[in-house]
Amino acid sequence: MKKNIFLLVCLSIGLITGCKNRSKTQKSIMVKVEQNDSLSKAEVTITTDKNGKVSEEVQIFEGNNEEVMSKVNLITKKSGNIENIERKIIKKIQFSLNAKSGSKANGTIAFKEEDGVVLFEGTLTGLSKGTHAIHIHEKADCSSEDGKSSGGHWNPTFENHGAWGVESGYHRGDIGNFQADADGNGSITFSTDQWCLGCDDETKNIIGKAIIVHKGEDDLVSQPSGAAGARVSCAGIIE
Repeated sequence: MKKNIFLLVCLSIGLITGCKNRSKTQKSIMVKVEQNDSLSKAEVTITTDKNGKVSEEVQIFEGNNEEVMSKVNLITKKSGNIENIERKIIKKIQFSLNAKSGSKANGTIAFKEEDGVVLFEGTLTGLSKGTHAIHIHEKADCSSEDGKSSGGHWNPTFENHGAWGVESGYHRGDIGNFQADADGNGSITFSTDQWCLGCDDETKNIIGKAIIVHKGEDDLVSQPSGAAGARVSCAGIIE
């Protein structure tokens, strides 16, 4: 299973020097870190604006997480008297779906968390034409041929199953439906602030859960799962 986590750390540093000619120097550092399992690659861009004259320096580091972040932190410390540091972290997980229940359904799933919102994007192939349900299930276990090893819908708030956002209740795993064309291809995009990637809130953290694609349509009414039929594709949401 392909796993990628991308972290983007933006450090904006304002540095004012009191030199004799009263020149003003501003520095900013952009750090982009790409993680693949325990390895990281960081691209550090240092931009210096001195009296309107802008220069840019780029450094690239590769190694394990600890080594790379140690080098990034060292650059930050050497940047001078720091008055402001703004940090922004973007996490991204991408992985492949595996066909289940004798189907040929597969595809790619990606989650990205930024500013407290998680964006979900799915691209699928090998489906039958029509409407298909897609949900988050309880466990990142796709070992069984029918996908049932992933458990039921992820429902940490103990609500009824339903369409996302309805007053009568819905599961945190109730993503909904999407369409597959005549060639069996489909896609879905969804975003919410009710999920997170690895936070301490168990009612929001989707790490350790699973994505399940169903053979049929979720009717958004039947309990507890919407009568969506067989599980035709599965993937664990794992960092």
